[in-house]
Amino acid sequence: MTITATATPSDARPLDGITVVTLEHAIAAPFCTRQLADLGARVIKIERPGVGDFARAYDERVNGLASHFVWTNRSKESLTLDVKHPDGQSILRRLILERADVVVQNLAPGAAARLGVSHEALASENPRLIVCDISGYGSDGPYRDQKAYDLLIQAESGFLSVTGTQDEPVKAGCSIADIAAGMYAYSNILAALIERDRTGRGARLDVSMLESMVEWMGFPLYYAFDGADPPPRAGASHATIYPYGPFPTGDGKTVMLGLQNEREWAAFCRQVLEQPELASDPRFATNSRRTEARAELRAMIVSVFSRLSAEQVVARLDAAQIANARVNDMHDVWQHPQLKARGRWTDVPTPAGPIPALLPPGATDAFSPRMDAVPALGEHTEPILRELGFDGAEIARLRAEHVL
Repeated sequence: MTITATATPSDARPLDGITVVTLEHAIAAPFCTRQLADLGARVIKIERPGVGDFARAYDERVNGLASHFVWTNRSKESLTLDVKHPDGQSILRRLILERADVVVQNLAPGAAARLGVSHEALASENPRLIVCDISGYGSDGPYRDQKAYDLLIQAESGFLSVTGTQDEPVKAGCSIADIAAGMYAYSNILAALIERDRTGRGARLDVSMLESMVEWMGFPLYYAFDGADPPPRAGASHATIYPYGPFPTGDGKTVMLGLQNEREWAAFCRQVLEQPELASDPRFATNSRRTEARAELRAMIVSVFSRLSAEQVVARLDAAQIANARVNDMHDVWQHPQLKARGRWTDVPTPAGPIPALLPPGATDAFSPRMDAVPALGEHTEPILRELGFDGAEIARLRAEHVL
């Protein structure tokens, strides 16, 4: 007999005791370090006095706070510091060498070296330090010094060439290149921490947005292997599998459905379209042929769906075990019944009051993710400086000289 114990989350988290000092702005690095904070790391965010991370000013959609900022900066400590001032540089270097396990930065190319916080400048004094540099194109090569923003990398990586309609490319609606780079930085940092436990040595990590996005472009790259035609832009439909995409219904709604194999195609013809003879029609006998004849096949599907409501279409799809989904907008997602049923929402504090936040993907019974406050600009400056041994008079002087 097997007895299954019900585990309860531990108060300890995987990255408890790990300190991350981050010189970050916008999305890629903040998204990375927020994942580390979720796992228990102490994340000290260095911000410009008076203005902070420029993502704080992107918009005012969340009770006066910026949507990007509240998404990527919970559970962090904010230290305002003029890192161009000699005293500011001295404080930053002390903080890193005395406290940090990990340094993350996505400053302009060469800026970390000029501030004296590159891996080369720090490793000799702390060989256990892990330094993660996030940039648009990487630390060498002809594009090294080129400015890079999310949409530019979407274009440079080929993402725009396969996204949109035949008439016009379309960008992703979220910062997909930043997110890709942030996640590869996160996973590489976790790997470096594991390796450090084995060897005692830190590492320098060089993560580029371009390489992160090109990795995600693996399917269209290989589809266009050796000079073959790339996948065409197909709107919200799949470029090379059909039918797989959105279809209108008779009540003005849209249903998304997807077929993956010939068994599903036969069931779709029999139970959804109620035209079983189509399953053996040579025009649609394979996925390649259905893709080539997608205009003709789409007209047939739309003709059937036009006589049905979205609810009726979904009922037929479910009965045939055909994958389907609603085309939700953001208001629908806030109210998504699956997220509610699984208890995936919680509240986190902010300077403007509590806001809902999605728990990190990957539910675990081993620990509870850290879901602490989004910091006010400079909220933790004085406590961190006192931790480093500065007294009130020294802190007052630094403030008077606009170092803080």
